[in-house]
Amino acid sequence: MAGHSKWANIKRQKARVDAVKGKTFTQLSRAIIVAARNGVPDPAGNFQLRTAIEKAKAAGIPNDNIERAIAKGAGTYADDSAQLEEIRYEGYGSGGVAILIEALTDNRNRTAADLRAAFSKNGGNLGETGCVSWMFAQKGVVILSGAIDEEKLLEASLEGGADSYEIAEDDTAEVFADVGNLEDLSQYLKHEGFVVDDVELRWIPSNSIEVSDVEQARSLLKLIDTLESLDDVQNVTANFEMADQLMELSVT
Repeated sequence: MAGHSKWANIKRQKARVDAVKGKTFTQLSRAIIVAARNGVPDPAGNFQLRTAIEKAKAAGIPNDNIERAIAKGAGTYADDSAQLEEIRYEGYGSGGVAILIEALTDNRNRTAADLRAAFSKNGGNLGETGCVSWMFAQKGVVILSGAIDEEKLLEASLEGGADSYEIAEDDTAEVFADVGNLEDLSQYLKHEGFVVDDVELRWIPSNSIEVSDVEQARSLLKLIDTLESLDDVQNVTANFEMADQLMELSVT
């Protein structure tokens, strides 16, 4: 339970994408709808919903929109006829990189067509269900910020039931746990004085492909950008790593 963050590269990639386009109101609202539908429509008793609401408020979504999304998820919104469903798509990017896409959609044919076009235009292909998901495991992640005392973090992670943690060079750390233990771990780390920036569910690849070619890197990053820009897409995860310098070259 230690070490430098081998996922920091993926985290920085995700941060770069989010900085460019941000999470749209549609995506954040849909996350609230699904959280309310999958559990009780009360944030006090639904950790997933509470987290989705916090992210929506941080993005500036008005309270009326948030309440409407909760009502849609609970099935109490009279004017709502669209039924959103969660679908996980799988595919390959340039060089055989495995890609998982989590989507929320009211029209799976439209979503599949948009994803297929994004893959084909950027050197990849949309695959069949199960073609790459076996390479990933879903984990809960608590993201910390500020000065991190590793000895204290190690002790808190063990006491809080974490599986592992990783410290990045930018005064952040990520603590990984089973999905069912995410809320308890988050609360324990807060109690121990750590600054919890975010909590999320993430698909973690069991192995990674090292990307060293500039053209492959450019193709992969463009594909990720294109997929992330689709309103139906909530999250994109890939099993590649690349050096920061290569990432900078690839986006110029």
